[in-house]
Amino acid sequence: MTRAAPGPVILALDSGTSVVKAVAFAADGTTIGSASRANLFSTDADGAVEQDMARTWTDARDVLAELVGRLAGREIAALAVTAQGDGTWLIDADGEPVAPAWLWLDSRAAVPAETFRASAAARIAFAHTGSGYNACQQSAHLLWLAEHRPEVLARAATAFHCKDWLYFCLTGTRVTDPSEACFTFGSWRERAYSDEVIEAVGVSRWRHLLPPVLEGTRDSHKLSAEAAAVTGLPEGLPVVLGYLDVACAALGAGLYGTGAEAGVSILGSTGMHLRLVPRAEEVRPNPAMTGYCMTFPVPGHTMQAQTNMAATLNMDWVADMAWEAAELAGAQRGRDRLQMLRALDDAVADARPGAVLYHPFISLAGERGPFTDSFARASLLGIDQTVRFAELARGVYEGLGFAARDCYLGTGKIPDIVYITGGAARSAPMRAIVAAAVNRPVRIAAQAEAGAAGAAMMAAVRIGMFPDMASCAEAWVAPLLGAREEPDPALAQLYDTLYPIYREAYAALPGVWRHLAASRETRHGN
Repeated sequence: MTRAAPGPVILALDSGTSVVKAVAFAADGTTIGSASRANLFSTDADGAVEQDMARTWTDARDVLAELVGRLAGREIAALAVTAQGDGTWLIDADGEPVAPAWLWLDSRAAVPAETFRASAAARIAFAHTGSGYNACQQSAHLLWLAEHRPEVLARAATAFHCKDWLYFCLTGTRVTDPSEACFTFGSWRERAYSDEVIEAVGVSRWRHLLPPVLEGTRDSHKLSAEAAAVTGLPEGLPVVLGYLDVACAALGAGLYGTGAEAGVSILGSTGMHLRLVPRAEEVRPNPAMTGYCMTFPVPGHTMQAQTNMAATLNMDWVADMAWEAAELAGAQRGRDRLQMLRALDDAVADARPGAVLYHPFISLAGERGPFTDSFARASLLGIDQTVRFAELARGVYEGLGFAARDCYLGTGKIPDIVYITGGAARSAPMRAIVAAAVNRPVRIAAQAEAGAAGAAMMAAVRIGMFPDMASCAEAWVAPLLGAREEPDPALAQLYDTLYPIYREAYAALPGVWRHLAASRETRHGN
């Protein structure tokens, strides 16, 4: 815990896919305490990825209560809420869940989503949303439920996302935020639902399930007596609905207010590459109809995002392969992935660059940015007998660098500087490779809880702790940015040569991916 001067505290609840956490911030943005627990969800062979809604609220209230107990009577000025994006969390008229929540990882709607993307209706929707359509979105979930579980929709009164559900549990109010409302059902220009989009995606019949849109930097609700009793927070405390976790993490990592045209790359389990556009007329949605145009919690600003499905998952894979090889050779030590990743960092730093090309499409869900293909799979190209293991590992790192470049170009341009956060940001070779791959300087965004910080920043503006988001970012974010790391000119030149080959290679593979998928299905069926 980092100690800060006495004064009012802002709490942020961040309910992610992996962890549910509560974080306390002092008025100057210093983190002064946190509590967390692992998030739980279930998977099934049919592609279902579901989460118990009541358990999610229990986990959220418990981490809040734990953190409040650690704050020793400190004045709490507000509570902000953010959470994992997409998904479908349905409640009835009495506020009770009607089914387990669908997470963004759920792939049951993958086939109809792929069919829809090729339709004229998809082009109509994209003209308003500026966001690609995929199986993780609530519109696809509603259509699947209508066909396969109509009784669930018949009982539902409101369709939430995760943060909306928690906000309802805290305040009793049914609302959603502009970011998720608009990239799924609305217009990033208007920051509101669009009836044309709702009709195009085929959910007009369930329009009544969509809650009103609330801008958290302007409006909030009070903590209910029931929520106060189970969290230890004061009844009537202002509760602020943040944007979804990606937008809040971008805000907390420096996408806005740091005096540069910056991009943010979040290299966690997935890779998210984010660019901020300050004027609507400058937004250029990807003509391939992929990525997202998201409203941002600053008036007039739009965040363009391209997200590749797997980032550190690729690094974890190569680390696990190294351990398996060691065990085959008779190693007796227990596995320690962090130890192996540190060893790989040293090996990668000294390895020959560009020895192989790697496509980091290792996720079973395929790829979604800057192209969408649920059949996409990872590949290594260019191997000969001179290639050593360290060069294979470096190729995996370089694949993530090329994916970052690919995604930024998919948002319209590569920003002037890139702030890197997420687990891979700790890797010096990874930062050097990203810098060279995008041929831009990079800086570490050292805010460890960027998503929670972004939500708390929205609350700080809402309650008047800061007059606007620019002054909040100057105080909370700018001091935590690491030193500027320039790209190596020779390495950048090499990657300029390799990047077109990287793209040419994966563009030739969709047919192969489909043949492989069919082969797996045949073998599984036998």
